[in-house]
Parts: sequence; C-alpha cells; structure tokens
Amino acid sequence: MKFLISVFIFIYCFFLASTNVKAQTIKNVSGKVVNQNNEPMMGTVSLLSVRDSVIIKQQDFLDGIFQLSDINQKEIILKLTSAEFADRFLNVIFKDKENINLGSVIVFENNNQLNEVVIKSQTSLLKYGANGTIDVNVANTLLATSSSVNELLGRVPNVVVAEGQISVLGKGETIIYLNGILINYERFAAIPVSQILKVEVISNPSSKYDAEGKAVINIITKRNIENGIMGTASQQVTVSEFAGTSTNTLLDFNYTKGKFSFITNYGLQLGKGRELLYTTRTRPNPDEFMRSQLTTDWKRQFNNYSNFGFGLQYSFSEKDYISLAYSGNIEDLGGVVESRNSIDNNTGNSFYATDIAKNDVLLNQFINLNYNVITDSKGSSLFIGTQYSNYNGTVQDFIDENSLVEDQNTEKYLKNNVVNGINIIMAQADYSKKSNENAKLEAGAKYSYATIKSGTDFLIANANDMIFELDDELSSDFSYKEKIGAAYFNYGKSLGEKFNFSVGARGEWTNYDLFTNANGTQKFSKSYGNIFPNLLLNFDFSDDLKAHASYVSRITRPRYQALNPYVVYQDPFTTIEGNPNLLPEKVHAFEIGAMYKKFDFKIGYTFKTDPISAAALRGDTPNSYILRSLNLEKEHSYFASVSRSFSAKWWTSTNTVSMNLTKAVDNAYSYALGPVKPQIYLYSNNTFTIPDWFKIQLLAWYLGDKSYGLRSDNSRSTVTVGIERNFFEDALKLNFTANDIFHDFMVSGNYEVGQTEIYYHRTYTTNYFKLIATYSFGNSKKTNYKKSEVEQTENNRAR
Repeated sequence: MKFLISVFIFIYCFFLASTNVKAQTIKNVSGKVVNQNNEPMMGTVSLLSVRDSVIIKQQDFLDGIFQLSDINQKEIILKLTSAEFADRFLNVIFKDKENINLGSVIVFENNNQLNEVVIKSQTSLLKYGANGTIDVNVANTLLATSSSVNELLGRVPNVVVAEGQISVLGKGETIIYLNGILINYERFAAIPVSQILKVEVISNPSSKYDAEGKAVINIITKRNIENGIMGTASQQVTVSEFAGTSTNTLLDFNYTKGKFSFITNYGLQLGKGRELLYTTRTRPNPDEFMRSQLTTDWKRQFNNYSNFGFGLQYSFSEKDYISLAYSGNIEDLGGVVESRNSIDNNTGNSFYATDIAKNDVLLNQFINLNYNVITDSKGSSLFIGTQYSNYNGTVQDFIDENSLVEDQNTEKYLKNNVVNGINIIMAQADYSKKSNENAKLEAGAKYSYATIKSGTDFLIANANDMIFELDDELSSDFSYKEKIGAAYFNYGKSLGEKFNFSVGARGEWTNYDLFTNANGTQKFSKSYGNIFPNLLLNFDFSDDLKAHASYVSRITRPRYQALNPYVVYQDPFTTIEGNPNLLPEKVHAFEIGAMYKKFDFKIGYTFKTDPISAAALRGDTPNSYILRSLNLEKEHSYFASVSRSFSAKWWTSTNTVSMNLTKAVDNAYSYALGPVKPQIYLYSNNTFTIPDWFKIQLLAWYLGDKSYGLRSDNSRSTVTVGIERNFFEDALKLNFTANDIFHDFMVSGNYEVGQTEIYYHRTYTTNYFKLIATYSFGNSKKTNYKKSEVEQTENNRAR
C-alpha cells in the first residue's frame, strides 16, 4: 500500500514540476458531452492534428466528462464519437488560456442516411471509471444474446449469480437499478434484453443510492429511438439433457409521435426446468450417531411464466415530462418435487420417499407515476415519483409420503395450502442542483409503507381413510407492517483539474410490527434509525494514471419471506422456515483503486456486523433439521483485482483476475472453526468477427475454492460458445449458443454446526443448447420515452 501511494505521489510531483506556466500553447482541454435533454453521454474523444488529422490522444468517457492533458499545441481538432450520437468536430485555438473548459458540448442523435458509408467496428465490452465503476456494453456484444437479464448479469465480469442472489465479488449482494431508479427483482426479470444498452456495476455507491445492498447494478436501456414504430420479436428454444426443452417468446413494441410515446412488452416461457440438491448430514458422535443422505429433485413445469407491461409518456417540453407505467408477471408453476431421504442411526435404518405435486401461482403487479423536470440551463433537475406494488400468491401442493422403518411401510398424504399477499406504497422526490460545471448538490427523500399477510394450512390424512385433518404445528398465520422514511444528500466538487470528491450521507428510520402464531404466539414491535455516510476521492494524475479511494456504509434488511416462519415441507425430517428474529446486516466498505493505461487495479476491505447467512439446524426431534436464515456475529473480507481489455478489428477481449479472502466469526450456533483460504476468480470474454459472415463468441470464467472459517465452498466454472449471423440487412439475427459446455456450474460446499457435519451439492439447468431468432421491424426516427421506476428496496425484499 505504501509503495502504491509513493508511486502516485511521485508521478503527481513529476507532472507538476514539468508544467510550463509561461507556455503559449493549449495544455488541457475539458468539457462535458450532453444530448439535447442535457443528459450525459458515453463515447470517445479524440485529439487530432490540424495538419494531417493524425490522432494525438484519445480518451473514453462514461458520464459525459472528458479531460485531455499535456497537449502543447496552438490549435487542435476534437472529434467526439459514439454509437449514441452523431460524430461532432470542434476546432479549438489558443487564446491566452492554456487550460480550456468547453463547458457543455451538445451532440445529436445518430441518423445515418441510406447513401452513407457506415464503418462497423468491434464494440468494446468494458469501460472503467475512475471511481471504481465498471461500464459494460451490452448492445452488439455476447451479452446481447442472453435469454434473460439474470443470464446476462451472470456473464458480466466480477458478478456472480447463484442461489437467487446477484453479488459483486469483494462486495456482496447487489440491488438493481433501471435507468438510475431502484427496481425490484420481478421488474428486473421482466426487462427485455433487446432494450438494454449497457450495465453499470457501481461498487462504491453514493448516498443517492438506497442504503439497501452492498453494491449497485444500474441497467441503462436504449434511448433516442427514432420517431414512428419500432419493435422486435424473438423466439428462443432451449434444449437440455438435464432438464428437457423450454421455449421463450419475447415481444416489444415502441410508438412515438410528437410529444407522445408508448412502449409495451410481453414475454412467455413454457417448458421444463430442473434443480437437483444432494445433501448429507452426519453426527459422528457414537452416542447420537446419525447419517442422512437426502436427494431433492425439483422437476419444474412452467405452465405460464410470463411478464408484461406498457408505458405512456407525454413531454410538455424538452425539459419536462410525465410518465405512467404498468407491469406485471405471472408464475404458474407445476411439476413435482421428489425427495428421497435415507437415515442410519443407532436404532437402525429407515427410508423416506416424498413426492410433492406442485400447484403454485404468483401474480405481481406494479403501477408507477413519475414527473421529471430540468429546472435550469445548467442541468439541475427534479424527480417526483409514486408507486403501488401488489403481490398475490397461492400454493396448493399435494404431498404423497412413504416411509420404510424397521421393515414397516407407512403411507400418508398431506396438503399444503398457502395464501399470501404483499402491498407496498412508496413515494420519493430527488433534486439535483448544479451551481456550475464543477459542483453539484443532490438531495432527496423517500417514504414507504408495506403490509404482508399470509396463512398456511397443513392437512394430514392416512392412506386408509383419506380424511384430512389440520396439523396445528405445521400451520401458521403471519402478518408484518413496516414503515421506512429516508432522506439523503450528496455533494460533489472538482478542485482544480486533478482532484474531485464526493461526500454524502443517508438517514433511514424504520418502524415495524410483526405477528406470528408459529411455535406459539410471537409479537414484535421495533423502531430504529441509521445514518450511512460515504466519501469518494478521485485523483487524475495524467491521461494514463488515475486513482480513487472510497468509503461507503450500507445495510441489508431481511427479505419479508425470510422473516415469515411458515413451513416449506420437504420430508418428515426436513423443512424450510423463516426466522422472525433476523436482524439487519450492516456493512462498512473501503476501496483503493488505480487505472493505468488500460489496466484497472482495485484493493478493498469490507467489515460486516450481523451478516445474514443460512444453515441446517437441528429440530425438535432427533433426526429433524430446519433450514433457516440466521445472523452470524461478524465478517471480514479482503479483495484485490486487476482487469485488462483490448480491441482489434476482428477480436475484442476482456480479462479479469481477482482474489477474495473472507473470515466469518460466530459464537452463537456452535459452528466448527475451519481454515481461511483465499478464493481466485478468472474471467475472459472474447468475440471474434469474420466480416460479412458471422461472430464467434467465447466466454469462460472460474471461481475457485473458498474457505472462510465457518464453512467452505467448492470451485465452479463455465465455458460458453456462441455463433451469430445477421440476415436481410440486419433485420433478422440468428444465434446458436452452447452454454456451460462441461456442466461445471454447480454450487457445493460443507460446514459443521451443532455437532452435525453437512455437505451439499446443487446442480442447475445451465448445460444447454439454445437457438435464438430475433426479427426487428419498424419505420422509426426518434423516441423520447424514458422509463423510470420509483425506488423499490421493499420490493426487492418481497422474495
């Protein structure tokens, strides 16, 4: 660390010493690239020689801001290029100022005429921000071939998608934003991949972002679509030896005329899915010896997995608009869950077979109304949004259970009937004030009110009489009410051309009431407040060397279902239950990073209190176990990473190497302490283009073994190959993908808790072949629809 800081100081001092204050040439040029709506753009700035147009310097910019140093020319030409806007040329001449700030440079949409010669080049996958942000291009890359946003993020470097969580290595579980506004998981899953332009991985989020989650992933959709009609239709067929065949039909449609915009989308997934879990539980103590070998096989039938939505927007002027959006999704799940549990103990051997016929239906609906206005010529803005979210789910599972104990065969039937509903109302306001090009103050407030109710009835009958009676121990009612108020500020300023900072804080107040009659009547009422400060420092030593240092504090509240102690039945000795005593997890994260030329370096440390984990804990009977979430005492995590991307005419490649070291500590659940070993992460994403023929895409990543004191995770990896070809002037696109060729994406590991040694091995439907046909149509010339979502941290927890 000292060596790195010394290098920074040395280069910075060297730069200052070599500056000629009396020079009669242009030294530095800076500015901010925005569109007609004053929105920052992404692209490349090139400095060209006036004499022969040779490129002298070149720099990518992510948030519109660029700065070129060490120019030493009396006259230059700046060229601004991007897929988002038409090329813009600026002639800059020295006039008594060696440091020139161009202010806001307005660019216009890219409307290529039919008689123009369009030169297509390889799209770079990654761009690195000086503050540690990674900007991931989706359009025209391997990621655009993903069948879902979930699959897309699993292909993003340093992002791990497994067991229902999306995490950033070295940080932890993320929250998802859409165009800068927080969204819930169901809304996230409904985003058409065809509409995504890029993904921002924000590892050091400011106080503007909700305190929930340890990192932020911001999905940016395409904009400036042309006036008129535009749409795509996509059909996907997936074949897997492990799971079977499934289909996915995706449609999206846009219409714009004048100040009015309309957008809609629909997706339908049918077919089969599968997940296989093998678990062993062993108590080696001879006095209470027990060994359980449990296999649970989820053979899912997607009767109707669909998502749908529409949005309306009216622009009063170029500076303000109002939008109304409705979206929803249906998950009608059938199929069967087959559970086989073989138990050996001091009394003998027993075997239990449980088949659960699934009949689960979930309907989620969201309505939001937003207003956005740019309040002055400098780009200050005000956003006001409201949203109503409704979740309704029913479970009607029929359970056939057979047991063989001491050569005695017993059969019984169970019914699991569950009704649950969640309603969330939210409102928020965000204001951004720009005093000048170098300073900006952001402030906002948010209020949410959530109510959750569920009822579970477990009915049991003998095979002989088929008379079902209520089981009071497995049945329960649950209700939860929560109010959260939040306010934040964030101030950013540039001090000279070499340093800028951002400082802020977010305050959140939470009040909740919880009731359940599972395991006896329990009532909880609690109020608590938290303040989450953050600080970000950016150092711009030269065009080739930039650095940043940051501190952020975050919180992760338990998901609503994790609090609900209702029973998910697997077999007579295995249930999944919520934990109403769960506490929020608090996080403090530090990071130092540097960008040198095209290399990106990061090191960091994260400290967690009350980290949320999960384990199989012993139940009330000798052989029973309950799978539930729990709080550990604390956790320390260290990470380091280096990334490098390059692009040629026919080949683009992005490569990352990371290492993570984690130590978890707990004294409440009798975990057995184990070794602490670092985990290695390797990532490579490559696209090879054969002009006028096809693209070949190769993605491979490896996540190594991990030991963090209380448990160990085994390595997993994936190799994916795809080939893509366009037809009919790019109107039709065909893609064939072989995903996870060697079927090595399997989550497994072991831990010991309460004198029980537990091993688990989970297999997913990741090994498959997929054919995608996408047809684009329309006669559009510009669209202005901006889909914004009001912040939805509470929706993220409704899973």
